[in-house]
Amino acid sequence: MATTQDFIRTGAEYVESLRGRNLTVYLFGEQVDEPVDHPIIRPSINAVAATYDLAQTHPELATVISPFTGEPVSRFLAVCTSAQDLVLQNKMQRKLGQLTGTCFQRCVGMDAFNALYSVTFDVDQAFGTAYHDRLRDFLHQMHRGNLVVGGAMTDTKGDRSLAPHQQEDPDLYVRVIRRSAEGIWISGAKAHQTGCLNSHWMIVMPTMRMSAEDRDYAIVGAVPVDAPGITYVYGRQSCDTRSAEDGTIDVGNARFSGQEAVVIFDDVFIPNRYVFMDGETDFAGTLVERFTTYHRRSYVCKTGVGDVLIGAAAQVAEYNGTDRASHIKDKLVEMTHLNETIYGTGIASSFQGRPTSSGAWICDDMLANVCKHHVTKLPHELGRLAQDLAGGLVGTMPSQRDLDHPQVGPLLHKYLKGRADVPTETRLRIIRLIENMTLGRNAVGYLTESVHGAGSPQAQRVQIARGMQLDYRKRLARLLAGIDDVADSDALADELTGYFAEVFRTHDIVATTTSSTAGGDRL
Repeated sequence: MATTQDFIRTGAEYVESLRGRNLTVYLFGEQVDEPVDHPIIRPSINAVAATYDLAQTHPELATVISPFTGEPVSRFLAVCTSAQDLVLQNKMQRKLGQLTGTCFQRCVGMDAFNALYSVTFDVDQAFGTAYHDRLRDFLHQMHRGNLVVGGAMTDTKGDRSLAPHQQEDPDLYVRVIRRSAEGIWISGAKAHQTGCLNSHWMIVMPTMRMSAEDRDYAIVGAVPVDAPGITYVYGRQSCDTRSAEDGTIDVGNARFSGQEAVVIFDDVFIPNRYVFMDGETDFAGTLVERFTTYHRRSYVCKTGVGDVLIGAAAQVAEYNGTDRASHIKDKLVEMTHLNETIYGTGIASSFQGRPTSSGAWICDDMLANVCKHHVTKLPHELGRLAQDLAGGLVGTMPSQRDLDHPQVGPLLHKYLKGRADVPTETRLRIIRLIENMTLGRNAVGYLTESVHGAGSPQAQRVQIARGMQLDYRKRLARLLAGIDDVADSDALADELTGYFAEVFRTHDIVATTTSSTAGGDRL
């Protein structure tokens, strides 16, 4: 069961930790006996394994010293206690995007317990509950095993015009169906769940602000992935069956992919020690906002994938013999500009992180939303430019079976050749990779997820509107235009200090200048 505490160090050990869990998994209408060995599922497992292997080769980037055990653990399990911690998360995410060319599936869990660390602290301060200590104990347990923690936030939602308690079917949002002295039982479903099968634990969270009538839906708890009563239905992705075919050319990305599934909870028990919110509806919206602040700047992971796509576009231009053309170079410049724009806003959000009262640091809300809003648009343009440079074969290439056929294969190798010194298969492999990332299986993690992950584009625009600070900006304009006046510069400084203190208060942030180690003793 996923409660094992055997410490996982390498990708190979991680893969073995997933075996024999007897998960209830459906794919193509059939139950999967062992997900680890399923050819369509295994590439997504390989992507998570890469997070462990990076920790072995670059421990300074991908590990931290656990405040609970004193031993190195994955940075994906760390609560950030400085702006530098936030920045290093981003650098690790970009590197893993470069190494896998896809979603490596651990960011949701990481951002979930970073948000929960401050929210549980605040709930305890308000209501005298014990959620914060429970969360710390849970993190200690995860550190002892160096386990993978997933996050489950997105409910299926039903009629979007109705609140959770108003739905005709009450299970369209995950809810508590009964309670006892030992714990709670939940039912419902979570959709689009990234890496859920590949995790050891999941943190179940509410997906929106809630009223007092939604008390049974304001639930946060940790469950083992193999807990009784959980069913997984694997998401269908374009070109996914190619992983089950002979050969590697048609797959595009020969080793890695992402993973999404619907998770159905049917009377699943959560012991009290793993319950971190139960009915505190006033804090459901707070949790969602803090989680999305972390998670929207986490989308710098797409810049690592973008690095791979830019490299593939440059490589196919070289194989086609067009790399010296000025318009080709200009398109590569544009792709790089777009990619670095995403990274710049995301990592700036981390650099401008601030401490919360819990000791955990949270990144800049405005820049996090700007980062994610860029992600809803710019990767699509990178994809368009990559397809432009690849040419029409990105959508019309014959299969590997045709390439390997004794009669038609030699003809294809003859006529689909680019530069004379580049083998046809080499050129076609790069084109297949571009197809995979912009049209095929990994387009889900790069393009579809870029639009809908961490909230739709409108969700970011709502948050950006809330943080526009128009009164402050209008005041600046009036001062420079000579419309407003202040007695002296000290008075203006006091006014602006008061303004920013109000901004910090509104965002539940401690408005103090604190060293990068602030709050570390709380962990």
